Amino acid sequence: MAVITILGAGVMGSAMVLPARDKGHEVRLVGTHLDQAIIDSVKASGRHPRLNVKLPDGVKAFSHAEFGRALGEDTDLLILGVSSAGIGWAIDRLCETLNRQVPVMMITKGLMPKDGAILTLPDFVQAEVKRRKGLALDLAAVGGPCIAGELAVRRQTGVVITSRTQGLAGRLCDMLATDYYHPRVSGDMEGVELCAAFKNFFAISVGWAQGQHEKAAKTENNAFNFNAASIIFDQAIAEMMVLARFLGGKDGSVWGMPGAGDLYVTCQAGRNSRLGRQLGLGLSYAEVKAGPMKDDTIEGAELGIALAATLKQLMASGRLDAAQLPVTAALLQALTGHEKLAMPWDQLHRYA
Repeated sequence: MAVITILGAGVMGSAMVLPARDKGHEVRLVGTHLDQAIIDSVKASGRHPRLNVKLPDGVKAFSHAEFGRALGEDTDLLILGVSSAGIGWAIDRLCETLNRQVPVMMITKGLMPKDGAILTLPDFVQAEVKRRKGLALDLAAVGGPCIAGELAVRRQTGVVITSRTQGLAGRLCDMLATDYYHPRVSGDMEGVELCAAFKNFFAISVGWAQGQHEKAAKTENNAFNFNAASIIFDQAIAEMMVLARFLGGKDGSVWGMPGAGDLYVTCQAGRNSRLGRQLGLGLSYAEVKAGPMKDDTIEGAELGIALAATLKQLMASGRLDAAQLPVTAALLQALTGHEKLAMPWDQLHRYA
């Protein structure tokens, strides 16, 4: 069996302990500088306070200062489970600690702007470690509908694993597959990573429909607002298709588990859809961040803010067709222009 070290003890990184331990692997869970209370709890009782479950027996917990000891000379796989906001911190730790080639599987979701282009997060991490450390890491990434709380209690979960390294994704699938965790190989790094990141961004727009429903006057039949949410969901899939094709991704990733599947579960709960609800209630993004979600990391919003200048430039130059991206444009304006989110209904469904 293998030795698997997980950097990042938040909910998603820690949930990966389940399939790893159930396959008999040795697992070392390393917290970030923000995870000390989680690490203390796991060390004391085995219980993860945010997942509200007891992790499997045999998990070894380490603080961020102990990353080098956890990694050791025997780690067969490093799983990177930090948030997208923490990727710079994680790269620093990798460059400080790594002295040999270790395969890395990223569950961190995000994209990076660079020189007017957009990089997948695995490509960015690989390039930075190569530039700073001289190590050419073999990287893989995971996409698909995987709610950490469900995985932590062994609910049925299907994901895809993708890598540019020949055979790595298949080996990782074999290493982690259980009777409830069902990874499949994908050769579409661009499409999987685009969907993994943008599903958080577009879940904001779908959540907006819930806030609009709550804000609106009651109807005589107490109708919900599912029609509106469905229209936006459909448009989100269409716009993810445009963006994925621009990056060189495949349509199958968008209508499959990385895109439609992951967007569906993200719209059911979580911080991105909660932000959308607040915007639908009539608050601006600045008001939400100053008030009800002051301390929350909202990855879809952070992605939009990070990519806003690049996306606007690509649309202005015609490299991206702005007419095919009305929800993208509306979200970018709401996140960076200090305006309240308004849905451009008359511009939707014009992609056929």
